Amino acid sequence: MLVPTILCGGSGSRLWPVSRELDPKPFIALPDGQTLLQKSYVLGAGLPDVREVITITRQSLFFRVESEIRQLAGTKPDLTFILEPFGRNTAAAVAASALYVAQTHGEDTVQLILAADHLITDPVAFAGAVAQAEALARNGKIVTFGIQPDAPETGYGYIEANGTDILRFVEKPSLEKAEEFVRSGRFFWNSGMFCFTAGTMLRELAEHCPDVLEATRVSIEAAMAATKDKRVIEFDPRLFERVRDTSIDIAVMEKSQRGAVVACDIGWSDIGSWDALSALLPADANGNRLQGDVLIEDSKNCFIQSAGRLFGVLGVEDLIVVDTPDAVLITHKDRTQDVKRLFTELKRRNHESHKMHLTVHRPWGTYTVLDEGERHKIKRITVKPGARLSLQAHHHRSEHWIVVAGMAKVTNGDKEMLVGPNQSTYIPAGCLHRLENPGILDLSMIEVQSGDYLGEDDIVRYEDLYGRC
Repeated sequence: MLVPTILCGGSGSRLWPVSRELDPKPFIALPDGQTLLQKSYVLGAGLPDVREVITITRQSLFFRVESEIRQLAGTKPDLTFILEPFGRNTAAAVAASALYVAQTHGEDTVQLILAADHLITDPVAFAGAVAQAEALARNGKIVTFGIQPDAPETGYGYIEANGTDILRFVEKPSLEKAEEFVRSGRFFWNSGMFCFTAGTMLRELAEHCPDVLEATRVSIEAAMAATKDKRVIEFDPRLFERVRDTSIDIAVMEKSQRGAVVACDIGWSDIGSWDALSALLPADANGNRLQGDVLIEDSKNCFIQSAGRLFGVLGVEDLIVVDTPDAVLITHKDRTQDVKRLFTELKRRNHESHKMHLTVHRPWGTYTVLDEGERHKIKRITVKPGARLSLQAHHHRSEHWIVVAGMAKVTNGDKEMLVGPNQSTYIPAGCLHRLENPGILDLSMIEVQSGDYLGEDDIVRYEDLYGRC
């Protein structure tokens, strides 16, 4: 059998302001409506002899990741989630997946490592490349997929190869070097995808980075022993913090004598910038790519994405403009790789726009901040059918709930009631309360908060369906 493993981490900082720390790049919806994560799942699950798909992600993203995948998964293949409390790079993720697969399926089982935020547009060619990689993996190789370059990209790492033999890895080169690499025909882009048997990877980890392997082994064995749901494996942060932060390329691939490469042309892109993402949209006669409500005149080679507002664009060239409800990006096309600098500065300032959108996803649904002032905050809350919020209380704020659509089941102190459209209830500070949706349609309501402190951390949870107490 083949076990695809999807790595879903990182922040996608070059795609700010759409990609945020708690709503990162894998959740970006492409023009056809599917997210990058969903496309990775479809790609892996659609391969022959796949009975299980593993996803490795942060604990804070689990419910969003699970929801995205279960929208497509149906009943097969089986889904397993390995949850990290924080990122420790790809070596730890690969080690965890190999340890899990070796224990549950045996060391001879072939794994395929996929990234949740890359795009592959030719699934037939991809399946052919995976078949080649599987054959090499069963002969003890750790296979990476080398992408045939069509331009001298400086944002990718390169692999120099002779047939399937890896000669060397090269980090992101200068433009002059990249042009030389493309002309030579011996170099391929390093896709970050791998294929190997669990046993081969474990032996190479033991030889080249035993500390990473052993710290990860302690973490996953403790997690598997502690969990009741064997399909959701959650690491203890006190154990996982002992794992060294390093990539699988540095820890193993650049040192291993078992490395191999399958050269392929599969329509691959890491969607690493707004320039790459915008290329997925058709261009008009002037090279402009437009999404949303945009009126454009006398302009060339621009990408404009509106989140709902009308954009008037006049007399400009080579601009990227990306609109979200709380932030707008404006940059020249030549500077899209530098958007990360803006994200880093926002993070340094602890600005909310690096972390989350005004619409925030929760296991039970979403909330959107509509307005906020010194002593008030107004939210639109949507609760999925059958879902419920935790039984909770707030020290510093009171809440007024007004139902817009659907039916709410409300616990307010020692009372339980149904609240319908255009009805409301008041929750005083300190009062134990809960909101549920007992219906089969989404519950939509407006929440008005008032008090001295309105932060999201003013929540004391007493019961929670999603284990957040």
